Amino acid sequence: MQLITTHRSTDFDAFASLVAGTLLYRGAIPLLPKFINPNVKAFSSIHKDLFEMYSVDDVDFHAVEKLIVVDANRWGRLEKMDGLKERPDLEVDVWDHHEDASDLNPQWICQELTGATITLMIREIKKRKIKLTPMQATLFLIGLYEDTGHLTFTSTTAEDVHAAAYLMDNNADLTVLNTFLQPGYGIKQKDTLFEMLKSPPREKIGNYSVSINTIHISGHISNLSLVVHMYREILNLDAAFGIFVHDDNNKCIIIGRSAVDAIDIGSIMRSMGGGGHPGAGSAMLKSVNPDALYEWIIELLQGNQQASVQVSDLMSYPVITVTSDTPMEKVAEILRTEGCTGVPVVDNDQLVGVISRRDFRKVKGSARMKNPVKAFMSTKNITITPEASPIEASRLMVKHDIGRLPVVKNDRIIGIISRSDAMLYFYDLFPH
Repeated sequence: MQLITTHRSTDFDAFASLVAGTLLYRGAIPLLPKFINPNVKAFSSIHKDLFEMYSVDDVDFHAVEKLIVVDANRWGRLEKMDGLKERPDLEVDVWDHHEDASDLNPQWICQELTGATITLMIREIKKRKIKLTPMQATLFLIGLYEDTGHLTFTSTTAEDVHAAAYLMDNNADLTVLNTFLQPGYGIKQKDTLFEMLKSPPREKIGNYSVSINTIHISGHISNLSLVVHMYREILNLDAAFGIFVHDDNNKCIIIGRSAVDAIDIGSIMRSMGGGGHPGAGSAMLKSVNPDALYEWIIELLQGNQQASVQVSDLMSYPVITVTSDTPMEKVAEILRTEGCTGVPVVDNDQLVGVISRRDFRKVKGSARMKNPVKAFMSTKNITITPEASPIEASRLMVKHDIGRLPVVKNDRIIGIISRSDAMLYFYDLFPH
């Protein structure tokens, strides 16, 4: 017997990959864990005649010769597989898009960093020219969209986009997709979010604002990940963690969301026995002290941030500056000679303004070109520190509609970063 299974708290990517496995391994038994996400449960209940699934009670594990694991690669994420874990004769195949190492000792593995596991399986389905029904294509697209945030998460690859196009060509139904990917936000979620917002703790980890909020809950509350996502957005945090303590069963669910590359939620959650992606992840632990979890997350944040490029790595220096009494005609000559679009105005080592080519529009008549730069410069001094990230620099330039930012340390200007400097980094032209 061949058995296909996936991780507990099964999401749509895992469920879709489970179904795809039945196409790639003809005759294999798809085993669906008991604990699955509510939207997956709703979908599988409605479509149970199309996607037949089995539970652990339906399987004779002594007869299993081969185990196929999809969207997971560790024993700890599987449900009631201890008997198979001890079988030295068991053949194991793995399909997974997470980057952590597998402890399944697979004889064959397809593990690549794509936005969704179903993308890897679609590659093989296309290679074998397996024909898909419209409902199979729809399910696969739901799984792909959920794990890539409708192709918007930074973990999304070009292959994910091509896979989505292939599924659309195979008549995937967007109406069905939108129905089951609608997030459930009801009274329980609202009450939990309001409780988190009453006194939200904040931490400064390096240059990033982080909140780790511990909330005691009772009973089942679905879509806590949506609550954490909204919490992070409302407070405009770089990263947010919810530690949800179930007082009735002594379990703690940790859910994290990040908006910056330097804080890899998936890596942190894997260290805690869970999993996820750079922007999102979760873990579940039993019989633990929530205060200890808080300290653990802090330690992981401090120790596992990716080495990231800072503004100091991108800025130009030494900085070409002018004094406030420099005539505009002299400034025009400097901009023309140096090939720059603006320069800081500095008096006595203090930044007093910025003059750009755009400011020359204020100069009416050639006679006024002899006037000092202080008559035309912008005195709204928007600056940035050398330790800030390129993302922060770009946000400031976009917010204030400016093309450059003076880099200031100890009240002295030490460099300048332009919009084009930031673009070199974002388009991967900077050697980092």
